Parts: sequence; structure tokens; C-alpha cells
Amino acid sequence: MARAFVFRVGAKSAAAYRSVRDLTAREKRHLLNEILQVRGLMPLLMKQRNHGNWTAEDRAELRVHLRRLSNLSPYLVVLALPGSFVLLPALAWWLDRRRLRNRQLQPPEQGS
Repeated sequence: MARAFVFRVGAKSAAAYRSVRDLTAREKRHLLNEILQVRGLMPLLMKQRNHGNWTAEDRAELRVHLRRLSNLSPYLVVLALPGSFVLLPALAWWLDRRRLRNRQLQPPEQGS
């Protein structure tokens, strides 16, 4: 009986560890991808400061960059605020909830 209990606890612990590891890897890839997409933001922002004018295309690109940054704001809060590592469990819950909601909103893929 004790062995069965230890086996169940070990199996559940391993599953929880894999789940956290997969969540971390997925969010790491997402964060890196978003950071790489925002790479051209600084030269675009400095254009106005260097006495240049933004064109309509520049403004559209700025909107895209700012939307990307707004998606990163939960990460930035956790990284920037002192003691905010306490919020990591809440961040993980929020990200997982958002991922599940997005999955439910997507239409089912049809096989070919």
C-alpha cells in the first residue's frame, strides 16, 4: 500500500514537473519571438526626435510595435518590479487561462 502511494505521488510530481517545464519553454519561445519582432522600434522612435517626420507607414508600424509590447507587459512587470517574483504563480495561471481561452475560440482543424 505504501509503495502504491509513493508511486502515485512520484507519477503526479513528474507530470507536474513536465507541465511546468513545457510551460516555461513555450513562454520562453514566445517572449524571444516577440522581443525579436520589436527590434526596429528604437530607430523608428528616434526619427521624430532627430527632427524627422513619421509617415503613415511609420505610424502603422509604431502601432504594431506598441501592441506587441502590450502583450509583453505581464512579463515586464514581473521582471522590473522589486519582489515581483511573488507574482509568478499568478502570472502562470493567467497565461495558462489565456492560452486555454484562445484554444477554445479557434475553429477545429479539419483533416485533409
